[in-house]
Amino acid sequence: MQFSQIDMEMSAVDEKQYPTKHLPEIVLSGRSNVGKSSLINTLLSRKSIARTSSTPGKTQTLNFYNIASKLYFVDVPGYGYAKVSKKQREQFGKIIETYLQTRSEMKGVMLLVDARHTPTEDDFNMYNYLKYYEIDTLVVATKVDKIKRNQRDKQARLIMDKLQLEPEDNLIFFSSETGEGHDDVWQWIQTQSGVPLIDAQD
Repeated sequence: MQFSQIDMEMSAVDEKQYPTKHLPEIVLSGRSNVGKSSLINTLLSRKSIARTSSTPGKTQTLNFYNIASKLYFVDVPGYGYAKVSKKQREQFGKIIETYLQTRSEMKGVMLLVDARHTPTEDDFNMYNYLKYYEIDTLVVATKVDKIKRNQRDKQARLIMDKLQLEPEDNLIFFSSETGEGHDDVWQWIQTQSGVPLIDAQD
């Protein structure tokens, strides 16, 4: 998918700083170092619109990416990074919770988990939080290129069992290296946002 204009438009820590353009917003959430920046760059066919880092815990604000004035991606602080202080974790939690519970433009959340491992307790808690508040959620299992083909069914079951996914819940394997899952993720985004993205370059 190619877009004529993409901007990391703003960073926000409270409601007064949110965008005022009333575009639909899709959230990216997940554990630190799970590959959110790489997923954003792959989906948008850009090398570094979202900065990847070898140091987890770098995202400390809500980062709003304006995609061709059609919708926003909202990258939220990652969780589960041990070197982030308890106070910082509480601040991040409050920032995210306020956004998720008050933002009418928010149309769904992509929850990223590492396809190579069993989801963590933090992943489980986040997924259950989203389900409790009836927020439409897509689970994206990243780094699937690191898994042998004959191990995928096993990993899918591990993820589904740990998160307690229902049969109707959404799970997509994704790789920023091979592009696997790219089209399926975009289809979900298009459905949730109500934005036709086929004419992305118009």
